[in-house]
Amino acid sequence: MHIHILGICGSFMGGLAVLAREAGHRVTGCDTGVYPPMSDQLRALGIELIEGYRADQLQLKPDMYVVGNVVSRTRTDEGAARYPLMEAILDAGLPYTSGPQWLSEHVLHAPALTRHVLAVAGTHGKTTTSAMLSWVLDQAGLNPGFLIGGVPLNFGVSARSGAWAAGQQRPLFVIEADEYDTAFFDKRSKFVHYRPRTAVLNNLEFDHADIFPDLAAIERQFHHLVRTVPGSGRLVVNADQASLQRVLRMGEWSQVEGFGLAADAAWQVRGEPHDFEVMHQGQVRGHVRWALGGVHNQLNALATVIAAEHVGVSVTDACQILSGFENVKRRMEVRGQIGSGAQAITVYDDFAHHPTAIRTTIDGLRRQVGQARILAVFEPRSNTMKLGAMKSQLPWSLEQADLAFCHTAGLDWDAAEVLSGMGQRASTAQDIDTLVAQVKAAARPGDHVLCMSNGGFGGVHAKLLQALKA
Repeated sequence: MHIHILGICGSFMGGLAVLAREAGHRVTGCDTGVYPPMSDQLRALGIELIEGYRADQLQLKPDMYVVGNVVSRTRTDEGAARYPLMEAILDAGLPYTSGPQWLSEHVLHAPALTRHVLAVAGTHGKTTTSAMLSWVLDQAGLNPGFLIGGVPLNFGVSARSGAWAAGQQRPLFVIEADEYDTAFFDKRSKFVHYRPRTAVLNNLEFDHADIFPDLAAIERQFHHLVRTVPGSGRLVVNADQASLQRVLRMGEWSQVEGFGLAADAAWQVRGEPHDFEVMHQGQVRGHVRWALGGVHNQLNALATVIAAEHVGVSVTDACQILSGFENVKRRMEVRGQIGSGAQAITVYDDFAHHPTAIRTTIDGLRRQVGQARILAVFEPRSNTMKLGAMKSQLPWSLEQADLAFCHTAGLDWDAAEVLSGMGQRASTAQDIDTLVAQVKAAARPGDHVLCMSNGGFGGVHAKLLQALKA
């Protein structure tokens, strides 16, 4: 089968392209404004990438068009279709489907091979926890397939098909389970297509203000996921989250394992984020010592070991394996250093964009660097942040940063006003060059420059390193 993927450089659709290629399908795709690491991964696999959504791509004559949720029926101010290829597909009556639907029918639950799906859902930590879980299952000899919204450093790819390991009733597949909608023609959350037997509900906060009116609407979507888990399945649920407890009160039919920091959580951690014990019902079950920081990663690890236990990996083994976990690209990834030793200026890249994620990311770095200065460089790029739905939380999210620099292009609200309570600690800039100049002027030897965005951020990391070196 030849499939042509619209929006192929998105983290999900790019992973789907990898799986389709591994399965022997011919894969082509189109997108706009592509950036690494996904574009690099696809080109390395020999997948043809076409810039833009021109209608002349019908000449490729694929068997199926797989449509990403970036595609819509919207028009420009002049009345032209923003996605003329999609209009041409509809006009010609050609076959099309969504990415999650294609994945379910051809990979997760193909007629000849139904997999045990382990789905990781949550507002934060989906990518990292999915990568942790894939690594644990892999090192335990279970050869899982996976599709992750980032590139795990332990694997070097965001997706693979996996294989049937000896003694398994079903081959395993780990998937990052996103609550965002499926496509312009299917407004259900992506994760309802996956039908997991093990589901991690890592946390749940308000997000995606462009498609959800309030937190209750997202809770309802999470309950749709809960409804798909069989009675023999397992729900791994953050017991600290009132929102997730409300989800469970709507009804649950599977085994529930609660984890968290609360005293009444069945599964807990004891110790510092880089060196801690995993506890179950007050008993030590395993010990993790690794290079990662942050309480959020402790909880990600806790969810991982509980999910892995459901498919036969002992807690002790899972903890031991996690000690070799190397994180994911764009998760506190060091992009470079200027200078050496204690006087080096270090530049990091992180995917954080929601205020809670920004706060926990800065907290994790603070625990690592102690009293050294942290310069937080960020752009409110997600649809939720562009709409200003959570702008009031930004000062709170930046409390542990010494200085904050906000890229304000594309915002409909005044970031300078929102950050005014931070006084001289906060700066704003409409363009990347001004932002880089601001950081360069403020930086001192020994500083840690933390760049946070869910996009390419205009290549700010390389520009900062060049400017700081100069």
